[in-house]
Amino acid sequence: MKVRFFTIPNLLTLSNLMCGTFAALAALVYDNLEWAFWFVILAAVFDFFDGFAARLLRQSSPIGVQLDSLADMISFGFVPAAVLYAMTTRTMGEEQTLLRYAYAVASFLLAAFSALRLAKFNIDDSQHEEFCGLPTPANALFFTSLGLISARTGFDFGGEWLICIMPVMAWLLISPVRMFSLKFKGFGWRGNEIRYLFLALCVALIAILQLYSIPTIILLYILVSAVRWGLRNNRNVIND
Repeated sequence: MKVRFFTIPNLLTLSNLMCGTFAALAALVYDNLEWAFWFVILAAVFDFFDGFAARLLRQSSPIGVQLDSLADMISFGFVPAAVLYAMTTRTMGEEQTLLRYAYAVASFLLAAFSALRLAKFNIDDSQHEEFCGLPTPANALFFTSLGLISARTGFDFGGEWLICIMPVMAWLLISPVRMFSLKFKGFGWRGNEIRYLFLALCVALIAILQLYSIPTIILLYILVSAVRWGLRNNRNVIND
């Protein structure tokens, strides 16, 4: 089988992966959580355009699909775990070795659940118009934006609090909760109501809080999706 490695979509996907590796390096080696955040943002841009380029140039391929998941695992799976570890262990002394190891295990479990999320996405044909579970980019933005806030303000979120949040976010990654996609069905209002309303709220929050709004936006996305999923399930039960 002849495989074309260096197509434009694949190069964009590899750029996503490289941004993820630099983000992990920034977090774990240089303790620069602001750089980690911006590298994840850049990875998300490349992640968007690789699929767009593949469709535009008609260069979709099985190797591109596999490469995309591998890149996402680094940028949106490993990096948020690395940022979580950096935030929770930053103030620990050398004598707290056992606690550091415990936080390392807890932090990098997030990467394991991200891998499960991506594997599930690859075999689930029902996730073209909406997602089953929290998308890994949203999870990555949540944790890396907390790192950005901590880096810019010096605010300590507290290792215990962050470790308590981790199981919730990990469960959301593989949960049955159906979460809406931001892929528009044309530009009309009908069928896109929730997307337009959510984006309007995002614009308002960004205008008020700037980059500090990102964790709130992710939590809002989870809340709106969960309510929508719950109402839909309740309606189906009533109809049955």
